[in-house]
Amino acid sequence: MKKHILPTLTAAVLTACAPSTRIPTAATTPSPAAEPATPPAAPNWQEQAEAFLKEYSAEYQRLYTQSSEAEWRSNTRIVAGDTSNAGATARANERMAAFTGSTRNIQRLRELLEHKQDLTELQVKQLQTALYNAANSPQTIADVVKRRIKAETAQTEKLYGYDYKYQGKSVTTNDLDELLRKENNPLKRQQIWEASKAIGPTLKDGLLNLRDLRNQTVQALGYPDYFSYQASDYGMSREEMMTLVRKINEELRPLYRELHTYARYELAKKYGVKQVPDYLPASWLPNRWGQDWSAMVDVKGLNLDPVLAKKGPEWQVQQAERFYQSLGFRALPAVFWEKSSLYPLPKGATYKKNNHASAWHMDLNQDVRSLMSVEGNTEWYETTHHELGHIYYYLTYTNPEVPPLLRQGANRGYHEAMGSLMGLAATQKPFLAGLGLIDPKAKTDETQTLLKEALNYAVFIPFASGVMSEWENSFYADKLPADQLNARWWQLAKQYQGIVPPTTRGENYLDPATKTHINDDPAQYYDYALSYVILFQLHDHIAKKILKQDPHATNYYGSKEVGQFLADIMRPGSSKDWRAVLKEKTGEDLSARAMVEYFQPLMAYLKQQNKGRKYTM
Repeated sequence: MKKHILPTLTAAVLTACAPSTRIPTAATTPSPAAEPATPPAAPNWQEQAEAFLKEYSAEYQRLYTQSSEAEWRSNTRIVAGDTSNAGATARANERMAAFTGSTRNIQRLRELLEHKQDLTELQVKQLQTALYNAANSPQTIADVVKRRIKAETAQTEKLYGYDYKYQGKSVTTNDLDELLRKENNPLKRQQIWEASKAIGPTLKDGLLNLRDLRNQTVQALGYPDYFSYQASDYGMSREEMMTLVRKINEELRPLYRELHTYARYELAKKYGVKQVPDYLPASWLPNRWGQDWSAMVDVKGLNLDPVLAKKGPEWQVQQAERFYQSLGFRALPAVFWEKSSLYPLPKGATYKKNNHASAWHMDLNQDVRSLMSVEGNTEWYETTHHELGHIYYYLTYTNPEVPPLLRQGANRGYHEAMGSLMGLAATQKPFLAGLGLIDPKAKTDETQTLLKEALNYAVFIPFASGVMSEWENSFYADKLPADQLNARWWQLAKQYQGIVPPTTRGENYLDPATKTHINDDPAQYYDYALSYVILFQLHDHIAKKILKQDPHATNYYGSKEVGQFLADIMRPGSSKDWRAVLKEKTGEDLSARAMVEYFQPLMAYLKQQNKGRKYTM
């Protein structure tokens, strides 16, 4: 999901919304014999807030759209040596920043919020959102904001314009991912993994510069550091957020311990290594960061790659749309098909694009797009359903009851939860059989299916809420020294994931920076961890309370009741508190209960497989 730098306010808007005052003059001061003057009417704060927000929102939406368009060009057409897109993007984001973070704007927002007891709840939420946005671009330190925007644009160009090489040839990140899924030679796997990390050193100076600029930016409005600023969007302090993600990790630790032990022994067998290592070499895993191990398991009867390769990438996107339509959502707007960038660039293209999947709400209205590089395989099939989850979330909360400022998820994790929920639903056996992607009569090993899911969802938690969140917390809040960046990363990888590098990785590398969001969507990777917890809570409710089906074998397809349940969560955007939404729809607070319960049937199998094996986690 793509996020943008947030706005500021013009003098014209502020002047138009400034409260009027009446100052008596000599000409109007009454004589002692005159009738007492009528006291000035008390300010109508609701009217003032409404007038301010009307003007503010119109300008915000206009500048947001310009920024989105510029960012879109920078991500979809990267030409080596051409800085025109970068310049245009920086200028658009600077205009946005100058609007959202203007000093007058901040003063007016604070003034109105001092009277929040006189305002409606919806007005208060908008004003608070605008003030939160202002902290990302306060014009009291305009030079810092401008330098940060320029640095972010340059970092993005480096990140997505990098020429990866393997065996002397240029390769894409899709190519590297495919090789890591299929290569069985440990030495070649190490070379592939190292090729995927070669970009790190090129990003180090830029990331250190951005750390300082991001911290300085939010400190101007009283936040201690950028990580604290991001956590505050949940209504939580940095310490509260870290306590929450550590709790989630602990709840899932018993399952992860079994999965880690299983993976060490099974991969050693696969690669012909007699001495099973205590910790997993990162190059052994079928993912560049060890965040998804599901490619380890090929479930007989559930291997979709051959049939999806025949159907092609276009079918996958169209089928994802049909899925949402079957739940009662409308067809995607024409602009989605006209302006999205959905497939890999043709061979010989003279430019590059960002291959990391994302969904974009270009104008906070009906212009929705996706940036992907869809290929005919299971991973992209699931990703396509995920990205369309974001798109339909955008479209659902784009309604007259939700002002533009609140057209976002109930919290950031909700957006990811909706996408991931649909990715899970789209890979369950009854659903796949209904589509004709698998033979409904084919016998499938339910334990292996559950294992494959656990190697995706459960394995992801220690990476997202452990390694990523802890590293960025150290990086921004603790000002992690520049000569400890890589060491801290691998310390956390060992602690949370039980993963170690295949060879020594000194400070001449910067392996955390090879993860896209460390650079361009920072200090909020816990969004994804929380989203998985929320998704299993939602899925548990849908399966048991709506569909009356086994949560391990559901078919959402065609259920208007499921669609209504999801739309009710999506429709308010962030106009309702995220905790209240979850409690109201599922009957429980945020908890890993449903996720732990979902994978409980797998534990007996794993313990049997791991009998006599050495545990190191």
